[in-house]
Amino acid sequence: MEDIKRIYFLGIGGIGMSAIARYFLQINKEVFGYDKTPSEITDDLIKDGAKIQFEDDATFFPENIDLVIYTPAIPKTSVLFNHILSQDIEMIKRSSALGMITKDKFTIAVAGSHGKTTVSSMVAHVLKTCGVDCSAFLGGISSNFNSNYVFGNDDVVVVEADEFDRSFMQLHPNIIVVTSIDTDHLDIYENKENIVKAFQAFVDKLDENGILIINEKAVEDLNIKSEKVVYGFNNEEYNATDVALGEDFSSFQINEDVQKYKLQFNGRHNIENALAAVIVGSMMDIEETEIAKALNGFKGIKRRFEVLFKSNNSVFIDDYAHHPNEVRSTLMSIREIYPNKKLTCVFQPHLFSRTKDLYLEFAQALDIADEVLLLDIYPARELPIEGITSKCILEEMTTKVKIVSKSEVLEYVKKEKIEVFTTLGAGDINLINQEIIDILKKK
Repeated sequence: MEDIKRIYFLGIGGIGMSAIARYFLQINKEVFGYDKTPSEITDDLIKDGAKIQFEDDATFFPENIDLVIYTPAIPKTSVLFNHILSQDIEMIKRSSALGMITKDKFTIAVAGSHGKTTVSSMVAHVLKTCGVDCSAFLGGISSNFNSNYVFGNDDVVVVEADEFDRSFMQLHPNIIVVTSIDTDHLDIYENKENIVKAFQAFVDKLDENGILIINEKAVEDLNIKSEKVVYGFNNEEYNATDVALGEDFSSFQINEDVQKYKLQFNGRHNIENALAAVIVGSMMDIEETEIAKALNGFKGIKRRFEVLFKSNNSVFIDDYAHHPNEVRSTLMSIREIYPNKKLTCVFQPHLFSRTKDLYLEFAQALDIADEVLLLDIYPARELPIEGITSKCILEEMTTKVKIVSKSEVLEYVKKEKIEVFTTLGAGDINLINQEIIDILKKK
């Protein structure tokens, strides 16, 4: 690492890439990069000293670059990507860079189809609050840290372990958390069996001293050889009991323990996430009372069941949900908290391939809402697939639903009575959130 002075990031504005870029800026490396469009993330990186271009043009590629880190989301037709390939410069994926950075650290790796960003952020917050000066690479912007990267001086690192492209195989974990194993990324894995095989290979990376903390819904999928702890709502090890859900809080106990845990936000899925964080804290020899205090101070993640507006008449919740099970979990949680309110959901499908594989499941999950506004598919790294549009979801739904543009969403909010309104998706749907908030304030 000492001989690496100047680093270039292809796709620097991505949530995982930007965390690594922040790390290199923190240790005084020169950071350069490219992204397709400016964003709050790239603005912050520029303020911190990164030099970023927004044109896919090799003319602007700097000289004397020692290392290029790229995201698989960069299309192979990119001018910059092909220019770098033609140069004598070391080029590695984001996952390899993360593995290289964390190799000699005590690594707490949080994996799973859903929930890994919240759990890893909770764990980092608990450890930091309770005196473990860890570093963390997160897949979302923590409201407590106001960042997706946390700098620490201890030899402990919390990492979000991404299953996409089998990225988590580059890590060297001491503790693994598995929150869920669901059918996703079929463009990579083809079927659920291959997904399970990948998670199996990942948990097999634990040595004899390693610990696996696993959700009860995932434990039956794996052949576990290491020490394990199971958590959830229906098991004998770490079982959430005495659960209470309010509009602005949730609380629970564990088994018959008298210790009460209270969160500043709601949703049963967040209680499961908190259970995992409690177990990690215990494994790091932190007292339960201290863990409880820390969790009570956890403010959540931006775009994870985030309440953006609340008045006597209306509530607006934004969430990153982009898989049918995430959509179902979010909508069910909202239903439980606001059982007598009209629930309107705006959903932006993410990826043509995911829509092709899971459109029926998306339709079933979205039917939980009273009314659904569907945006066009956000393509991200993909080219269109013939015959695959948001209409595939619409045609399988039974609730009131129509396909709209972002401007039509805003018109809907202006004209209709809003009770509980939620925007869901991992694309750029959040770009209209401030306009929605402004309209609701005026109403």
